[in-house]
Amino acid sequence: MELTYTKCGDYFIPDLVLSDAKEYHIGKYGRLRRAYLKEHRPILYTDFIITEKLFPHLEEIDTACRERLEIIEKTMMQQEGVTEALKAADQMEWVRSMNSIHNNYLHPIIQ
Repeated sequence: MELTYTKCGDYFIPDLVLSDAKEYHIGKYGRLRRAYLKEHRPILYTDFIITEKLFPHLEEIDTACRERLEIIEKTMMQQEGVTEALKAADQMEWVRSMNSIHNNYLHPIIQ
């Protein structure tokens, strides 16, 4: 990829144009990753932007996080005995158990 520059005063500014027109769906975890990169890894963040790898990276991170949290949630549901039978028999107990799983296991992981 060859970059061209425009002189603005004493500085040369790269002429950046996005060539990828694909629509990326970035959720909560992709946005968290973007904020982390921007604050703690600014050189990597800038490199991702220049090489047009930022949005594919954020989409990949978001997908991986959602899949991992789903696996953790299913594991915790099995350990806590939260089943579809419980949901059919006692919905309030099922909701309480699911909220407990989210508050005790998943919420600290996300933080």
